[in-house]
Amino acid sequence: MASLEDLNATHGLGKALRVVAGASGGPVIEIHSANASARVALHGAQVLSFWPHGAKADLLFLSDRAVYQPGKAIRGGVPICWPWFGPDPARLDRPNHGFARITAWQLTRTEQFADGGIRVELVLRDTPDTRALWPHAFCLTLCVTVGQQLRLGLSTHNSGDTAFAITQALHSYLAVGDIAHTQLLGLGGTRYLDNAASAHGVEREQVGDVSFEDEVDRVYQAVPPELNLVDGRLQRRIHIRAEGSRTAVVWNPGDNVAARLSDLAPGDHRRFVCVETANAGDEVVTLAAGDIATITAVIAGLA
Repeated sequence: MASLEDLNATHGLGKALRVVAGASGGPVIEIHSANASARVALHGAQVLSFWPHGAKADLLFLSDRAVYQPGKAIRGGVPICWPWFGPDPARLDRPNHGFARITAWQLTRTEQFADGGIRVELVLRDTPDTRALWPHAFCLTLCVTVGQQLRLGLSTHNSGDTAFAITQALHSYLAVGDIAHTQLLGLGGTRYLDNAASAHGVEREQVGDVSFEDEVDRVYQAVPPELNLVDGRLQRRIHIRAEGSRTAVVWNPGDNVAARLSDLAPGDHRRFVCVETANAGDEVVTLAAGDIATITAVIAGLA
């Protein structure tokens, strides 16, 4: 991996963007655009923070107990689940949610726009290590645009000569004041697979808005492109717009599951809701040789 000095010499944008040593010494991109600040770790190409100017709090939750180690997922921000979402579909004891979120990416491009917005491009290509887990040639690109809103575009290029299928998600941990005073709007009438421990994979229909009284682990299918998370405690709304996705995953571990997660402090689960822009469940993406597919999440805070 390139040194911090080399990364800043090649990609630094003065006070607007620099690469610094993160919590474990790994590279983290610090961005200060005209409208917001953000932090992006090269480990997993994971956005860790997005704080619009004038906002009461960061729009993303990041655990104080997050682990920053090679091969480990960071609890919070926006992890990238790829090339599969959830448990290993082949049951070969491969990592949950794939390997993209636990692998170091390359910073390949930075630019600043006339309106003060900043875009960062990170790339992950197949290696002998990835092919040992998933035997395909690929180029995965994440474009992060930081402005009045946070835009994440994840593009998969099948650079091999055979087709492959993927499921994936931009696993956004959205920060809230208290889940007891939080509702997710826009999913009424849609079908979902209920994966909470008490539900055993039952299919249900959403009635009204989603509230968070206990564990919520749901894969919603055929969803509208725009959702709103209403936070009564912080008196704000987080708007999520999806492109290239008809699946939304909604997750909060609840008291019992959270107590078993060593990288969450007691009570931390009450401070976030995951609303994930995804291709999962029945929505599987198949790419022929040479094909490119993009999934995009746009996150904005509204008063």
